[in-house]
Amino acid sequence: MILGLDSGSRTVAEAEHLLHTVVEALGLPEDTVGCTHFVRTDTPHVACSLTVSGRVDLDALPAGVSASLGESRTGSGADGAALAAEEHESRAGGRVVLFPGRDALVGTLTVGEMLERSVIDQVLVLAHAEPPSGDMTVATNDHVRPVWQNGLMTLLTMPAVGGRLMPAEVPNPTPCCADHS
Repeated sequence: MILGLDSGSRTVAEAEHLLHTVVEALGLPEDTVGCTHFVRTDTPHVACSLTVSGRVDLDALPAGVSASLGESRTGSGADGAALAAEEHESRAGGRVVLFPGRDALVGTLTVGEMLERSVIDQVLVLAHAEPPSGDMTVATNDHVRPVWQNGLMTLLTMPAVGGRLMPAEVPNPTPCCADHS
């Protein structure tokens, strides 16, 4: 079952922090899959989703967190939580932050090693029709955030220096217009 969460997080970093906080508060196992989802409403923000098994005590959630679990919805952000849960359940959207094997994806690895060590289903290169070969190296920058794409957990990559690949999402992107002040 998928638990949708929404605390009105304004940034991806806030939403990732919420995921870690909720996993700890609910005592969820390390192999929990957790995602962030962009909610496009009057006030755009980032909601979250977690794969849960068994019963979940929604009262254990931190204050200010709205939730959607099956038919049960709580809090003012329940619509965002429901959207996050739906995208995760259908594997049609969401940025995967927590997943089995993520801690093993550090340093430089081959595509084949990434697929063997984690639950990532495929690695794709932006603007390339064919997936990279299994022996192509990926400099992870210790920051791997796959996305749900066509039902598959997909790591999007881009060409990097030295004929390598790197994840398309970088750990600390420069904010837009940072150099225009």
